[in-house]
Amino acid sequence: MKLHRIETGNFMLDGGAMFGVVPKALWERTNPADEKNRIKMAARSLLIEDGDRLILIDTGMGNKQSDKFFGHYALWGNHSLDNSLKAAGFHRDDITDVFLTHLHFDHCGGAIQFSRSGALEPAFKNAHFWSHKNHWDWASNPNSREKASFLSENILPISESGQLKLLKETDRQITTPLGFDVLLMDGHTEKQMLPLIEYKGKTIVFAADLIPTVGHLPIPYVMGYDTRPLLTLEEKASFLKRALEDDFLLYLEHDPDNELISLEQTPKGVRCKESFQFDASFNS
Repeated sequence: MKLHRIETGNFMLDGGAMFGVVPKALWERTNPADEKNRIKMAARSLLIEDGDRLILIDTGMGNKQSDKFFGHYALWGNHSLDNSLKAAGFHRDDITDVFLTHLHFDHCGGAIQFSRSGALEPAFKNAHFWSHKNHWDWASNPNSREKASFLSENILPISESGQLKLLKETDRQITTPLGFDVLLMDGHTEKQMLPLIEYKGKTIVFAADLIPTVGHLPIPYVMGYDTRPLLTLEEKASFLKRALEDDFLLYLEHDPDNELISLEQTPKGVRCKESFQFDASFNS
């Protein structure tokens, strides 16, 4: 098995929305804001090369939305999904499986593209797309709070393609046919899935939106986007306790500066012990 960091593109989001009720004077210590109160965000996917399978976890926003849409998110930097795949030695047609932690547009938008004729089609023509049935149903009939994040153009074409695979188990930890387990989390959105990847004697957790950045390690630092913030508190506390006990490494999807981190217990709670680049040296 080999793992490859896939940077799909960077953007910016309102810092207040990203940290909920936490005062700016506190969250800005780790996530400084610009003059419009926006903080820098990554959209970092993970590519798993395992035998005949090439599994992409999340896809970023994609590039099919309008300039007006992307204008809200102040895209920055030079990263792209295709360039990152090329740097790893692959093309999107090589992908066998696309695993979606959840269906918010910044996690699944790159799954669908426009064809040359202008129709919507899967961006990975040879891949199965994996979601959780409860979450798929939730996203297909969105509540008013999440409606702006669940975009029909990102969701319906996957189902219509015939390439969709749904996981149905609802235990807190479930085993997938892809060679890794996932943790189910319901605080951010219904049945968000966090992959647990066993690699070189370590467990790497794709932290998705449970812990999007290092700044979100303190348990009360919960995003305003979470549908059940009190449940997020419980889930995060339980997860961090286990992460310490089992020496998990966290792969951070949205932190532009910290890719992979270890954890330690401090007088203020669980914090980042070490942050390091997820590069070729990690695969050696």
